[in-house]
Amino acid sequence: MTGDHQTLALLLFSAFIVVTLAITTWVSRNRRGSAEEFYAGGRLFSPMENGFAIAGDYMSAASFLGISGLIALYGYDGMLYSVGFLVAWLVVLLLVAELVRNCGRFTLADVVAARMSERPVRIAAGTSSVTVSVLYLLAQMVGAGSLVALLLGGTSEAARSWTVIGVGALMVVYVSLGGMRATTWIQIVKAVLLMAGAIVLTVLVLTRFHGDFNQLLNTAAEQSGHGKDFLSPGLRYGGDWTARLDFISLGLALVLGTAGLPHILSRFYTVPTARAARRSVVWSIALIGSFYLMTIVLGFGAAAILGTDDVRASNAAGNTAVPLLALDLGGGAGSTGGTVLFAVVAAVAFATILAVVAGITLASSASVAHDLYASLKRRHAKQHSEVAVARFAAAGIGAAAIALGLLARDLNVAFLVGLAFAVAASANLPVLLYSLFWRNFTTRGAVWSVYGGLIPAVLLVLLSPVVSGTPEALFPGLDFHLFPLQNPGLVSIPLGFLAGWIGTITSADEPDEAKHAETEVRALTGAGAV
Repeated sequence: MTGDHQTLALLLFSAFIVVTLAITTWVSRNRRGSAEEFYAGGRLFSPMENGFAIAGDYMSAASFLGISGLIALYGYDGMLYSVGFLVAWLVVLLLVAELVRNCGRFTLADVVAARMSERPVRIAAGTSSVTVSVLYLLAQMVGAGSLVALLLGGTSEAARSWTVIGVGALMVVYVSLGGMRATTWIQIVKAVLLMAGAIVLTVLVLTRFHGDFNQLLNTAAEQSGHGKDFLSPGLRYGGDWTARLDFISLGLALVLGTAGLPHILSRFYTVPTARAARRSVVWSIALIGSFYLMTIVLGFGAAAILGTDDVRASNAAGNTAVPLLALDLGGGAGSTGGTVLFAVVAAVAFATILAVVAGITLASSASVAHDLYASLKRRHAKQHSEVAVARFAAAGIGAAAIALGLLARDLNVAFLVGLAFAVAASANLPVLLYSLFWRNFTTRGAVWSVYGGLIPAVLLVLLSPVVSGTPEALFPGLDFHLFPLQNPGLVSIPLGFLAGWIGTITSADEPDEAKHAETEVRALTGAGAV
């Protein structure tokens, strides 16, 4: 990229960072310092504000950079991510949002522990939440590295590494100083910027093809090198039985995983009532749905205008398709329009990464402090000490995400998020649904459900082609993969549900009927909710 690209994009990066740090500083001066303020922003956000924040939390680097890149590389098969991410919100709306808001205070473990023995349940759910969060953070770090590598011409690995470190440091600052209130406003600002950027690019792509979407698809097929196969299922997931099973596994993970993501569940606690939680999900569905429709246009637009080979040449995983598309739509390399549009899109993508990592870090640090610390160290920890632990936890989680981000920088960000969704669907969703809907569910069932999904999911990822055995793996020079699928969801999600059922029916403890009745009334009516 030219010096103009770099200078303008870096100026826009800096402007967003200055604005978000100003928000964080302002919030840190006006907060009360309580756990409710730090974890839930005082529960003062309106449904519309929370809906925008949820959309900002959910529309990550995987959405903006990864999905469009996969569509540009694989056509129809890449659209599975867009469809899966959107359909998942129906599960959240119908089964989770209102009930979670009524039953919990700050984390997933609050919902489960309401009718179980607190300590083992909180330790299990907290461990799972941190694992999912770190996997999700990994994808955002990879996106940040890819973006800045493109901006700097892909020549400086040191710059790419320092970018990952800088993003990690910023997310720790946001969370430690501003808590949920600052994080929410950062996400709202980012959601507005991202929607505006996506709308502008979509209009420009459609204008290039005179509004004829059919012409766009046909041109994309021609430029892809795969012809009509580009518009049909099977280019990525149709080669053999392993690829077809991977397709099913990924679909399950995407559709079921959202309802188990800690940073999404925590957003339902920032509104005053359960009705507001449901209305905020409706707002978020409208925003997210329109955004994912636009990613389809952008993905096929990148294939049609740039060509699949050029997209792959810039970044083998396709993570830079949208910024390159913006450069071409603005007038090409060296043009003022191209420079401005490229810089704006790069800055929006960078803002996307910063906002999402702040939300995930906050949710995971809340799990460490509110669930793990309170259970393991001080059963009756004071609120101010718990918040202090959460701030320290944010730094530790940031360090882990930085280290993993440096390791996995050549993988597609949407693919990495698919792994996080699989772990969330395997470990968090079964225990959440059982706790809300199964009268006889016991503490042993809850603990077994979490570990019965979490451990197989993580082990299967470690033993999959993602980590070793292929040229695209984390360790391409090694081969210890035993599991053929890239996404573990097809195996680990049923195991999570099965483990919870076996743990419950073999438990010597009788389920607490009174606590279940209380939880059921609270979940359905909101009576007694915080």
